[in-house]
Amino acid sequence: MLNKLKLDSTAEKNIKTWLKGRYDQTVKDEIQQLIDAGNTNQLTDSFYKNLEFGTGGLRGELGVGSNRMNKYTVGAATQGLANYLNKCFAGEEIKVAIAYDSRNFSPEFGQIAADILSANGITVYLYKALRPTPQLSFTVRELGCQSGIVITASHNPREYNGYKVYWVDGSQVVAPHDKNIVSEVNAITNVKDIKFKGVKKRIKMIGEVLDKKYLKAVKSIAVSPRIIKKQKDLKIVYSSIHGTGITMVPPALAQLGFENVTIVQEQATPDGNFPTVIYPNPEEKEAMSLALKKAQEIDADLVIATDPDADRVGMGVKNPEGEWQLLNGNQAASLIIFYLLKAWKSAGKLTGNEFVCKTIVTTDLIDAMAEKAGVKCYNTLTGFKYIAQVIRELEGKQTFIGGGEESYGYLIGDKVRDKDAIASCAMIAELTAYAKHKGISLFDFLADMYKTFGFYYEGLISVTKKGKTGAEEIQQMMTDFRNNPPKTLAGSKVIKMDDLGLLKRTNLKTGEVTEIESGKMGMEASNVLQFFTEDGTKFTCRPSGTEPKIKFYIGVKDKLKNKNEFEATLEKLKLKVAKIGQELNLN
Repeated sequence: MLNKLKLDSTAEKNIKTWLKGRYDQTVKDEIQQLIDAGNTNQLTDSFYKNLEFGTGGLRGELGVGSNRMNKYTVGAATQGLANYLNKCFAGEEIKVAIAYDSRNFSPEFGQIAADILSANGITVYLYKALRPTPQLSFTVRELGCQSGIVITASHNPREYNGYKVYWVDGSQVVAPHDKNIVSEVNAITNVKDIKFKGVKKRIKMIGEVLDKKYLKAVKSIAVSPRIIKKQKDLKIVYSSIHGTGITMVPPALAQLGFENVTIVQEQATPDGNFPTVIYPNPEEKEAMSLALKKAQEIDADLVIATDPDADRVGMGVKNPEGEWQLLNGNQAASLIIFYLLKAWKSAGKLTGNEFVCKTIVTTDLIDAMAEKAGVKCYNTLTGFKYIAQVIRELEGKQTFIGGGEESYGYLIGDKVRDKDAIASCAMIAELTAYAKHKGISLFDFLADMYKTFGFYYEGLISVTKKGKTGAEEIQQMMTDFRNNPPKTLAGSKVIKMDDLGLLKRTNLKTGEVTEIESGKMGMEASNVLQFFTEDGTKFTCRPSGTEPKIKFYIGVKDKLKNKNEFEATLEKLKLKVAKIGQELNLN
């Protein structure tokens, strides 16, 4: 029957391997049912390749097959990691912490990973129940682990799950460990090589003690506890969107002193099917709709919501017309840094030895604010592991205040080394309390920031090009921009080009070329191009590393004279972004 289906040769080979190998009978039965039903499409998609263990780990749809998230793909990833850890730390007691989110099969995958690590002589600290990703990062550091694992697919649709690996400092793995782990995982070619039978005495269950320590760390980032005390009745609406945030955000806010937190009950129960949303993503208005509705009902001061593993946070503010609107990632990151710099200065904590950090595609408003405050701003490649790398390299030399990226991930303080929506919710609540203490709304606070430093706006144009032909088209687009840089953008002359693939910076006025330092401070060779104009416009081209897409980031700015011109100025900047997109034929 299998031969009659005319499957891809790799898919057919993988199917035969699974039918003959040491796989559970239930798995073999499920494969046979697909064969008997003649379900060629599902068989092909499930088996045409091995689910790739990339530099960040695994992510894929749940189900049987070599290209799915299941016991065996998680098993191979964990066995490869165990092999690498045993090579790196030979002769030491190796410790690994494991956490998991609310997705379907997350607890099971967490237990499978724990069993395999323990079978390889490794001590495992496994959370008894779901916990946020940032708490795992904290736990790796707190328990002196060499590595950590989180079972999560972040804000992907319900059909997905994933597997992320962390290193000794609590950050996601970076070079050379990322590629070395990938090599070890790829070397697991036979299910017989995976040690599934766990050693119970090496698995230690953790929970409440680490919760208290993590919450204490979150509380320590507060800069203005006196103002929080005065604004303890601040009306906050919070949704965990069926994820892990429910375990830590409410107690974190309560611990800081906020007494008027309304939880969106329809989304409070952890559920991997995410029944009230299409995508469990706080970037999407649809996912935030219940929280916004509740905020309207109770006339709230703030709306916040976290994604399933609670490393990203979305927020809503009320505009002057009394309507609730969501802030994008650049706006939220800027507000957090705006407040932190102001609060640190007021508290006398700025000594000239502090820094903030962001990615190169995140708003340059943060650079402008840091410069005026006498604080260094470091820019890294896209990905929070690079921000963590900067924190690691400057540890003991400079003090990290905070940072973030445009994709709704922020970090305050250095106790955690990944995006932390728990700490971010706490800080967003604090800055909202500060604004209310000053007699202004959160929207007014945002407008004050733009009036002081300029109105920055960032647009994103994402172009999908599927398949082999699409990949070639994306590469050709990069080649064209590299060889023929745009002369102007919306009428402003392009004066500088950064080619991060070649690690070269070109002054387009003089032709002078300088090297961009690689190998540290969150920078290495990456297929990214950036162009800068005389009026401060920034244009970035970046092919996606995980999807068949090329992304174009366009940052523009203008002056904001008063808050009454907010909407008009925003519309003007949006039109400028659209014009640049048309000029460059990006659509």
